[in-house]
Amino acid sequence: MAEFAQFFALSFSALLPVINPVGSALVFLGMVGAAPTGVYKALARRIAFATALFLLAIDIGGAMVLKLFGISLPVVQLAGGLVLAAMGWSLLNQKEASDAPNPSLQANDLRSLQNKIFYPFTFPLTAGPGVLVVTLTLSAHASKGKLLHILFAQGGVLSGMALMCIAVFIAYAWAPKITAKISPSTAHGVLRVIAFVLLCIGVQIAWKGLVSLLATLPAMPR
Repeated sequence: MAEFAQFFALSFSALLPVINPVGSALVFLGMVGAAPTGVYKALARRIAFATALFLLAIDIGGAMVLKLFGISLPVVQLAGGLVLAAMGWSLLNQKEASDAPNPSLQANDLRSLQNKIFYPFTFPLTAGPGVLVVTLTLSAHASKGKLLHILFAQGGVLSGMALMCIAVFIAYAWAPKITAKISPSTAHGVLRVIAFVLLCIGVQIAWKGLVSLLATLPAMPR
């Protein structure tokens, strides 16, 4: 049980800063815009479920898939960071939406939001390249040792992931209420700041990947 508790705490604490449910919920709020509370809850439920499946897939076969296609973690960081940066830039320049929820959300608009459940709501907004790297690292550490140790360790990792997905659901479902008591100008300002932070995170992740790739280049002869 010690392995379970250790990897549960490690999994949750490692995923918390890279997923950042509250910060991601503010970006999610800006991307969805004015919508009824029921729409937010329905989307949050599907995103949390998709995030759980995504994390489970990475934990089970992520390293195998990367090895199969010859993709290194620095390449994932570089490409994923660029995608995050592009999302942040787009959100930063997005026009302000109406502040009042629209109870008569059109079917086409709702269908459009549902089509975005995996991309970009789940990946890379909720579970981006940073999550991919962290999950692969956790999986590698939990897969070492004897069988009983591996079972308890993997159970702890999966439990930490499950708790994180519950946190994602809560933050996304009540995203409008997070800013309900904030003035519209302040809310838009906060969203712009979060968008800029997302842009910076994307650039930082991409830069780390680029630096790692440059370090593999042979030294230039003098």
